[in-house]
Amino acid sequence: MDEQPLPLEPGPARVLVVEDEPKLAALLADYLRAAGHAPECVGDGRDALQAWIDRRHDLVLLDLMLPGLDGLSLCRQLRTLTSVPIVMLTARTDEADRLTGLELGADDYIAKTPFSPREVMARVKAVLRRSRATQRPVATAWPLLVDEQGWRAAWQGRALNLTPNEFRLLRLLASQRGRVYTRSQLLELLQGDAGATTERAVDAHVKNLRRKLEQAGAGSERIRSVYGVGYSYDD
Repeated sequence: MDEQPLPLEPGPARVLVVEDEPKLAALLADYLRAAGHAPECVGDGRDALQAWIDRRHDLVLLDLMLPGLDGLSLCRQLRTLTSVPIVMLTARTDEADRLTGLELGADDYIAKTPFSPREVMARVKAVLRRSRATQRPVATAWPLLVDEQGWRAAWQGRALNLTPNEFRLLRLLASQRGRVYTRSQLLELLQGDAGATTERAVDAHVKNLRRKLEQAGAGSERIRSVYGVGYSYDD
């Protein structure tokens, strides 16, 4: 499927920085302001959840080790409310931790060691570009509907609360029903400028997407696995 190019500059964003280390939070805020964004720093997980509910930020930079409510629990709660882009920033570097974060709905995962504020800004820019891109309409038919302009999807009128990456996967797979897309093709779709996701991350996002389709009544078999190759969407 041909796609319009993503905008080079996604524009300014209101960024919720959830980080309990004051010096690191201040450093991230300085870089965000220099990039034209408006940061708000919160050091407690419960306070961060209320901050997003009150002000509806455009992106969340989320540490995992937090007082009040840990980052994974906060991510899980945010995903019950919104598809706002979430970029996890953490000292945990194990693959299992990264996959857990992605399965809970994070859009990207950045290790603090070694820490690079410029890399964080590049990832923020990439995630914002992908989340704000306007794609041309995809032909979908009842019972699955995909709203490109509103970045929403529904099954038989029941909304699917998808993350931006889950939406992209569903949009592409449903655009050509029955066509098998390889994991590398799907990875390229998700990767954008970040360049840090793996093919196992694709599997994690597909697992989430299947679960949400099943919860909406579509069943988990709509997205078919092709062993050793990738995935397709079947009616």
